[in-house]
Amino acid sequence: MIKNIGYIFTILVIMTACNSDNKLNIEVFETSASGNKLSTITNFSDNDSETVITILPEQEFQTITGCGGSFTESSAYLLNKLSKENRAKVLNAYFSEEGANYTLTRTHISSCDFSLNNYTYAPVAEDMNLEHFSIKEDKDDLIPMIKDAMKISKDGFNIIASPWSAPPWMKDNKKYVGGKLLSKYNDSFALFFSKYLEAYKAEGIDIWGVTPVNEPHGNGDNWESMHFSPTEETNFVQHHLGPLLEKKGFEHVNILGYDQNRDGLKEWVDVMYKDEASSKYFDGTAIHWYESTYEVYPEALQYAHNKAPNKYLIETEGCIDSEVPKWQDDAWYWKKEATDWGYDWREPAKKYLHPKYAPVNRYARDIIGCLNNWVDGWVDWNMVLDTQGGPNWFENWCVAPVIVKPETDEVYFTPIYYTLAHFSKYIRPKAKRIGFTNTDTELMVTSARNPNGSIAVVVFNQGEKPKSFSLHLNNKKVDVSINPQAIQTIMISN
Repeated sequence: MIKNIGYIFTILVIMTACNSDNKLNIEVFETSASGNKLSTITNFSDNDSETVITILPEQEFQTITGCGGSFTESSAYLLNKLSKENRAKVLNAYFSEEGANYTLTRTHISSCDFSLNNYTYAPVAEDMNLEHFSIKEDKDDLIPMIKDAMKISKDGFNIIASPWSAPPWMKDNKKYVGGKLLSKYNDSFALFFSKYLEAYKAEGIDIWGVTPVNEPHGNGDNWESMHFSPTEETNFVQHHLGPLLEKKGFEHVNILGYDQNRDGLKEWVDVMYKDEASSKYFDGTAIHWYESTYEVYPEALQYAHNKAPNKYLIETEGCIDSEVPKWQDDAWYWKKEATDWGYDWREPAKKYLHPKYAPVNRYARDIIGCLNNWVDGWVDWNMVLDTQGGPNWFENWCVAPVIVKPETDEVYFTPIYYTLAHFSKYIRPKAKRIGFTNTDTELMVTSARNPNGSIAVVVFNQGEKPKSFSLHLNNKKVDVSINPQAIQTIMISN
């Protein structure tokens, strides 16, 4: 009897050791409609599912540039109206290692709709050499926000800068809204970028990339805008902007073309990357998500990648637009109650692209869909807005991940903030997106291997029922469950 007990004990020890060797070492973080907010999950429900997600590290795709949000005058102005403690709380939440740890950001050159008023850095008409150029409008709010974020960020972050319009006097309609750049001002507008880069560098801020203009198809002539055709923008970059930045010592600044909705990608990349001469100064393509609330346009993204596989493909703007934020109501962000510009205003033939949707779903689905189709960077729009969805001089209200009430010094971190952090915090710059297989089509999945060797697997369950699955990697596995309406980041250590 004693011998048999010893024998059984030995077998159990061996079995435990084998099981331990075959089990993946993971950490799981979840945000859910049930109340988890990037919460660590250690207990999982019984896994009787046949669903298997297998990570394929030998399959490598794009190198990740980063993920983050945008510095706007509206956000910076609101932060300056908070107490020092809450201002620091928000910036730490975005840029510290303990927070979302943003690595890719965007800002506007001169004013945009999320400015307090219309302004340009070059207000003097016919000042062809821009001798009166000044960024003084940015020094009260915008530049201090960027500098304070830089102090917090350990790894640093890159900034993409975009003008919504050239100075009005350079345009055919002489207005901030609409119109086109007159060809006689091509060199002056190129100089406008160089002056901006120099002025920000003097402030201690290096700009990583620029786009020639935000949304070259325009925005319905509602707020700052300027129209470029693919041929006009390519000509401007090829013969004016690119050569001037090179001459001025800013050849390292990345020029990203287009900067509007994915549906127009094919037309633009065909012109931008037509030949070596047209491609020379373009470092990549910038895109937005506003064409549809649910469609990622994978064919267009793949086409753009295949047209220029060694250039960047970055989502530079997305937000819940045409909505006033819901204050301290987490449930709203998980419900299909939000609408966007197209729900009311899109032409009837394309209105189907804009149904009601859940804000969290839109972010999670879009970022995963982008990553799985060669997009290497993803940038949210405003980091901070007020309870009205502004300030915005045109009253173009939108939602931000962080909503504030300056009058009572209150801060609300919406579920969108945590959703973005599932990507920005755990999929780091220079990570490689890697392959996977997934036997449950109701679960959305993406995966990436970080420079330190860790692997991040993001799983999104938008359904109303919990899900269980077995996660496999290199002959090891672990059973995991995910709550209904939840996003998980699973970190697999070395």
